[in-house]
Amino acid sequence: MAEVRTFRDLLIWQKSMLLVTAVYKLSTSFPESERFSLTSQIRRSAVSIPSNIAEGFGRRSTGDYLRFLQISFGSLFELQTQLEIGMNLNYLSKFDFDELHGQSREVERMMSSFIQKLKNKE
Repeated sequence: MAEVRTFRDLLIWQKSMLLVTAVYKLSTSFPESERFSLTSQIRRSAVSIPSNIAEGFGRRSTGDYLRFLQISFGSLFELQTQLEIGMNLNYLSKFDFDELHGQSREVERMMSSFIQKLKNKE
């Protein structure tokens, strides 16, 4: 197992960065009328995931880190909801939804496991 020196070494951060990139690419096809609503919201929730992982990593206590991971977890669930809204409105194809949802579920499983491991260390 590789040593974790920075948040960039965390696989969960790397996977969530890939998710953000995919969300940005696919949300460019959303209607212009959604630019300041669903498009903006879906991007902000996606960006929040790796951002809070990184910010929590920089905190000095496990308790603080867990709090930021839980915020990230909430943003992930928000993103999953918004992706489903995008699909329901036909802004995302079923294929694109399935791809993004699959990536988000992988991050969800990793984050759940990571939070549990940190809780066990407390």
